[in-house]
Amino acid sequence: MAAARYKKLVDALASDIRNGRLAAGTRLPTHRGLADREGIAVVTATRVYAELEAMGLVSREQGRGTFVRDIAVPAGQGIDLQFVATDAVDLNFNYPSLPGQADLLRQALREMAGSGDLDSLLSYQPHRGRAQDRATIARHLRRRGIAPDADQILVVNGAQHGLAVTVMATLNAGEVVAADALTYPGFKVLAHALRLDLQPLPTSADGPDLDAFERLCATRPVRAVYTMPTLHNPLGWVMPTTGRTRLIEVARRYGVLIIEDASYAFLVENPPPPLAATAPDITVYVSGLSKSVATGLRVGFVAAPPSRVPSLERAIRATTWNTPALTTALACRWLEDGTVDRLEARKRDDATARQALAVQELAGLPLIGHPSSYFTWLPLPDDARADRLTATLARQHISVSTAEPFTTTTHTPQALRLALGSTDTDRLRSTLRTVRRVAVEDAYA
Repeated sequence: MAAARYKKLVDALASDIRNGRLAAGTRLPTHRGLADREGIAVVTATRVYAELEAMGLVSREQGRGTFVRDIAVPAGQGIDLQFVATDAVDLNFNYPSLPGQADLLRQALREMAGSGDLDSLLSYQPHRGRAQDRATIARHLRRRGIAPDADQILVVNGAQHGLAVTVMATLNAGEVVAADALTYPGFKVLAHALRLDLQPLPTSADGPDLDAFERLCATRPVRAVYTMPTLHNPLGWVMPTTGRTRLIEVARRYGVLIIEDASYAFLVENPPPPLAATAPDITVYVSGLSKSVATGLRVGFVAAPPSRVPSLERAIRATTWNTPALTTALACRWLEDGTVDRLEARKRDDATARQALAVQELAGLPLIGHPSSYFTWLPLPDDARADRLTATLARQHISVSTAEPFTTTTHTPQALRLALGSTDTDRLRSTLRTVRRVAVEDAYA
């Protein structure tokens, strides 16, 4: 009978959450409060909440209690475009585009159609890309501040694929990887899928806590550190030169591989040199064209130490064989003729204007971000509930992200991450006004 009672209680609470009778952000009774209310043992109440948590319906926060999760985005999925309603304004996912990009594509396809070498694009390509394409990418990366040989370049299907093959080629299940306490959700997904031991590093205003990184290396066998030194996602900081020097020094001393994600680095003018410029022998540099050109152009690139190239090439072969030749040819054409450089410059201006708009419309709120970033971070008071805000905004057809997809710690901070690059500026302005009103009424009242 006890087992039947326990299961019925789990089912009833799960139904209430899924049907909206218990709204996202609702604080549930304490374990003892639930036990007293339902006439069950405290240990049974603990078991009920544990099962609901395993189902992704509630989250426990040390010292605060158990809360109903926002189940609009399934647990573990992170920021996922398919869960944004078609009629919603998307401040959840960044896919910045500029006027005229479709015309650029039409023109490039016409030029490629008349180039006379289409047959070569219909066959298998070398796993890490053709030599001429890798040479083009190497020249592009020199403008980014690193100087790899073409033989150190691997062409991949976007930066996410670049991270995936890097992890597959360099790390094994159970190995310790350091990452910021708030980090890119796509890397969290990889770490979970490949069963890595992801260890969070506290962050400061301009980068990870490097004392904590050194302590971690001294006490655990850290194999790699994942970092975004130039325009961190989601906090927007740019690590200063002193921090980069210290991170490299610690990594060298403890034999730690650096995985440098530079996906948003193009937005920062005159940044400090990439880690791969100073420590090319221990750094795998990953970037791509999804943010700087278009999300549909799934072309990325990895610059790696020569000793790492064969294993990375095997990982590309195992996952995708090679990056599609047509999209690679298109990307390299735009790299060569300056189209990418021009688009990056325009997007820096666009991101700067959108960030200024966010600062203006969210005035008085404690925003964290970079002046030329396509996203901003909004911390909430300790007693606020980000799940509740996202649910309120969703009812007004606005999609935003909580901190949960970005969090590598057991405690999830109460915050919103607002993507600014996926809607026109007039609609962005009115949407940000709604976000401010809801935040003030719900969290800052």
